[in-house]
Amino acid sequence: MKSPLLTLTSVFAVSALALTACAGTENDDAEGGAEDTGDETTGAEDSEADAGGSEEDGILAVVDHKYGPTEVPEPEDGELSVVALGWSDAEIALALGVEPIAVHDWLGFGEESHGVGPWAADLVSGDPEVIPRADAELDYELIQSLDPDVILNVNSGYDEEEYNRLNEIAPTISGPEDAANFNPGWEAQTQLVADALGLSEEGEDLIAQTQQSIDDARDAHPEFEGLEAVTGSKFSEAYGLHTEGDMRWDILQLLGFDMYGPAADIADPENFYAEVSEEQVEVFDADIAVLFPIGYSLEELEGDPLLASLDVVEDGRAVLLDGDGPLVQAFSAGNPLSIEVVLEELTPQLAEAVENLD
Repeated sequence: MKSPLLTLTSVFAVSALALTACAGTENDDAEGGAEDTGDETTGAEDSEADAGGSEEDGILAVVDHKYGPTEVPEPEDGELSVVALGWSDAEIALALGVEPIAVHDWLGFGEESHGVGPWAADLVSGDPEVIPRADAELDYELIQSLDPDVILNVNSGYDEEEYNRLNEIAPTISGPEDAANFNPGWEAQTQLVADALGLSEEGEDLIAQTQQSIDDARDAHPEFEGLEAVTGSKFSEAYGLHTEGDMRWDILQLLGFDMYGPAADIADPENFYAEVSEEQVEVFDADIAVLFPIGYSLEELEGDPLLASLDVVEDGRAVLLDGDGPLVQAFSAGNPLSIEVVLEELTPQLAEAVENLD
């Protein structure tokens, strides 16, 4: 275990790795949802009150989450073996100074990047097992062979059968009690990961540090306040609108933007995105739009005739991002390390777009 709470500004060296496995994430949340198990839990916001243990009782932490309280034992050798399966769970652990022994590579960063974003790759000193993302079920035999002390599955699809199988292998931490699939919220996810690692206070510090960065960016751009915005993507023959619970929208809201009314009207509170048909493309015609392609090139996005016909695009108020670029990777990852990258690189582009408002 490394020293906790690495300084975030030390990981801003972003390499140009390609985003190869983003397509399909929008569909995962629609399949399966955890049923109410009847367990009394307090949610991630209060879990730090119950997290923690001592060497005397042999418990590193007790963490309340979607499936009830879970005890994480104190590792006998003093080194906590962590398998990070949830989206961005590994990057949060790394930000707290804990290097997982295995990483589920949600965004296809690859073994060269150790399954994490370029903003976090330099924090890996060992050689963790990189578990490729696949539509099939998890490789439980592989996970069991790693003999983990704890499994992080905080940002996931919250499938109860999957959780039970993982929990048979090792104590497993899921998402907040009331979270929808792949929608734990960045603060709750960060705190749950920290609690599971026995680093509750460090988690609170990491959240506060990230929130301060967001607040500083918002304060630096008062012109964002109250403008209506959207974030979305083009994929296949349709489009997707990112909504509350998806950091690709949440970061804009945290910076002071409001969701464009027609977009808010089609948002599904149970999902972090909404499908947008060709007939509905005007939901992107807000004051400001951030759009990127999935499975397409930036040139194809720019050449999309329906998007090109929107006032927000014609007037230069749309920020069009390269789907294979590191900024979109960071935009999609939604954890404290990647949020810092987004604030550094996207905020100036938003400011330029706002200048084009009448």
